[in-house]
Amino acid sequence: MYIIEMRNITKEFPGIIANDDITLQLKRNEIHALLGENGAGKSTLMSVLFGLYEQEKGNIYKNEEVVIVSNPGDANALGIGMVHQHFKLVHNFTVLENIVLGVETTKSGVLQMKEAREKVLTLSKKYGFDIDIDKEVRHISVGMQQRVEILKMLYRDNEILIFDEPTAVLTPQEIEALMKTMKDMAAEGKSILFITHKLDEIKQVADRCSVLRKGKMIGTVEVAETSKEEMSEMMVGRKVTLSLDKQETKIGETILKVNNLNQKGPAGEKDKLKNISFEVKAGEILCVAGIEGNGQTDLVYALTGLEDVDSGEIIMDGENITKAKIRKRTETGIAHIPEDRHKHGLVLDYTLAYNTILQTYYTKAFQNGGFLKKNKILEYAKNLISRFDIRSGQGEETVTRSMSGGNQQKIILAREIDRNPKLLIAVQPTRGLDVGAIEYIHKQLLSQRDSGKAVLLISLELEEVMNVADRILVMYEGEIVANVDPKQVTFQELGLYMSGAKRDKVVGA
Repeated sequence: MYIIEMRNITKEFPGIIANDDITLQLKRNEIHALLGENGAGKSTLMSVLFGLYEQEKGNIYKNEEVVIVSNPGDANALGIGMVHQHFKLVHNFTVLENIVLGVETTKSGVLQMKEAREKVLTLSKKYGFDIDIDKEVRHISVGMQQRVEILKMLYRDNEILIFDEPTAVLTPQEIEALMKTMKDMAAEGKSILFITHKLDEIKQVADRCSVLRKGKMIGTVEVAETSKEEMSEMMVGRKVTLSLDKQETKIGETILKVNNLNQKGPAGEKDKLKNISFEVKAGEILCVAGIEGNGQTDLVYALTGLEDVDSGEIIMDGENITKAKIRKRTETGIAHIPEDRHKHGLVLDYTLAYNTILQTYYTKAFQNGGFLKKNKILEYAKNLISRFDIRSGQGEETVTRSMSGGNQQKIILAREIDRNPKLLIAVQPTRGLDVGAIEYIHKQLLSQRDSGKAVLLISLELEEVMNVADRILVMYEGEIVANVDPKQVTFQELGLYMSGAKRDKVVGA
């Protein structure tokens, strides 16, 4: 008997069938992984189950009886809870206030928190959550915020728990703790649906795995009997190389040199950057690792000219560009794959073709007397589409907004690499992408390195860091706390550096 069944669910949006006649069955006390490419329909399906969307066809069953889930209130009443990829917390409320929000006990209009406090403390102790429930959420780590989200579900006595990409911003130690918590909850009688694209995590905790591709259910497998390679092939429809074939690197001259960069934070807050110094050389991939919000974004903004620094120097290929404008930095040979492709990488309502020339539209190749050479632009875009395997409905005339995340990322990659840069700054280049797109982007980064370019990779994905990097710097609270060789450091050690529990005695980058 299944605790939850989603039978023949179809969910449509204008011009797209996100879920096409999908049937998903969750057993009592099991951890069931939901795997699929970016845009395969995983989050949409879980949003239907949690009442955020309403399906056009199909029914949801709980204990073999049809149930109506029109909103998250209905879901909670049925014992269904969800930890979203982007946490839904009020930052200036305490942990306890966040947990009881929406199900508060009041007497004559006054909050009654005594029983709630006792229940939350009991749950926290039971699951080994070492958390100060009187602290404001804005003052606790991302890992702790996730525990608050889990406690919210447990406080409501939810028995069906949905986790949407729960490990995206956690350290290895926090991931390990979360996996243990999930196993403990399943052993206690909870049933868990777990959206992820990380095959190692599925192998570690899941009993069964259902695979979606392009909105359709490909199949459900027993995890213990299925290899990672088989699951990845089900996900993308072809064989995928999960390990990189890396040649020994040939280190050349210093391309980027950063000396003692400092950047103050807003009044009353910590400094964003503290005494940052390092070099990136030709023929190497230097990776900056760290938990989100520890200064990596500020460092990239400083290097690319999006923000000014208070002191220090940025030397690019022997030229001081500390005060240079963004275009000048681009012309010295810096290419930038930004963290937020929609905000800083693309103009979504432009066509694919016009997005390929955002950095070069003013050059003689693409304009004459202030007028764009449309035919030249279309010809150039066609060439990039062919070379970088960019897929879209209407080729170079496709409106970029309508394209998948992976193909939007390929536009940026093609545009930046084709300018033949000396330094490629790649920030979270595979975030939210499936294994096929990740494999492609990693190969492009290696190709840049092997052709003698310098690559500065900023990543939160430790597996990516260890696979791709030739050298790793770790940032914690705006400082570089470690400079290590990926061949000589473990995931656990990196996690300790990232959480501030350990630092190199002498960090010479």
